[in-house]
Amino acid sequence: MNRLSDRLNSLSPSATLAMSQKSAELKAQGIDVINLSVGEPDFNTPEHIKEAAKKAIDENYSRYSPVPGYPALRNAIAEKLKRENGLTYTAAQISCANGAKQSVCNTLLVLVNPGDEVIVPAPYWVSYPEMVKLAEGVPVIVYAGIEQDFKITPAQLEAAITPQTRALILCSPSNPTGSVYSRDELKALADVLSKHPQVIVIADEIYEHINYIGSHQSIAQFPGMQERTVIVNGVSKAYAMTGWRIGFIAAPEWIVKACNKLQGQYTSGPCSVSQKAAEAAYTGTQEPVAAMRQAFERRRDLIVKLAREIPGMEVNVPQGAFYLFPKCSAFFGKSAGGFTVKDSDDLALYLLEKAHVACVGGASFGAPECIRMSYATGDEHIVEAIRRMKEALAALQ
Repeated sequence: MNRLSDRLNSLSPSATLAMSQKSAELKAQGIDVINLSVGEPDFNTPEHIKEAAKKAIDENYSRYSPVPGYPALRNAIAEKLKRENGLTYTAAQISCANGAKQSVCNTLLVLVNPGDEVIVPAPYWVSYPEMVKLAEGVPVIVYAGIEQDFKITPAQLEAAITPQTRALILCSPSNPTGSVYSRDELKALADVLSKHPQVIVIADEIYEHINYIGSHQSIAQFPGMQERTVIVNGVSKAYAMTGWRIGFIAAPEWIVKACNKLQGQYTSGPCSVSQKAAEAAYTGTQEPVAAMRQAFERRRDLIVKLAREIPGMEVNVPQGAFYLFPKCSAFFGKSAGGFTVKDSDDLALYLLEKAHVACVGGASFGAPECIRMSYATGDEHIVEAIRRMKEALAALQ
């Protein structure tokens, strides 16, 4: 009998991966699709990092690593946290995983019991509520719209906390909105959390270096917060290393030990060669990171300018990451060529079919009035994509 577990049946498929698949299918048919659906830098991994990986292969880094990763990598991460974030961690407080995605999931699985509540500010990355459900927790969605720059307020956070609240997932810079919490905004959230010591903060900082407002701010910097914060980060976005699959947590040792115990039973340590490449990323020159950030900022300015020229599209200015998250509800209920746009998922499908531009509807990000566009692509693709979208949207009546 083909019976799947309730655990699996409770999950929704990843909308970003689904749209990417549809885009690939059209491309395979010879259609010129511009893909703005994937959250992946279009740059190649920097040369010195690739050289470190080649050297690791030659030096036979081909055996199991310790479950939390090689000590050399964890020490390099500790040094990075001290140098860039002013935070002191030991190697024992760091655990590496197969990408930051596994790091978030590990953390939820070791902290959350059935019925525990996890506050998830919306718009959110598609996987957060699904991971909470996987841990048999209850996602508590706190919505912040474009009028508040997609950032929750201290009052909203206070109202969402109950005796059942176990964790808060905070992503800054944000996927999907590109919003960045300032130091003052984080301090105000930390002040609320200081009254609720049972709440652990899972601070997803994977877009730390793709930030257009100066130095990155972590909620772990405030008094009493490092002891109850799990910083999640990795090499995927800053170093264009999405396929290398190295993420990490920096956290209190009791949480790290728990994640190591869990990971030891279902994946063990991450890829040995990738770890040596990640070590080179953290210890080597940071010039490629700065160059990529500058390119992303230029593209941000370009896509904001062009998208604001589309009548009916409401656009804010993202301060980090590489996503634009415009409000598009003005197009709902309109039709063209027998296609009626009921919601943002329909709009994304319409743009894919009529304009051959792939983006992702906002419903799976907890914001059904928006769509997500990634500008991690060449300037010429951005210009052409927005031109096509403008034309297709103008046809809606």
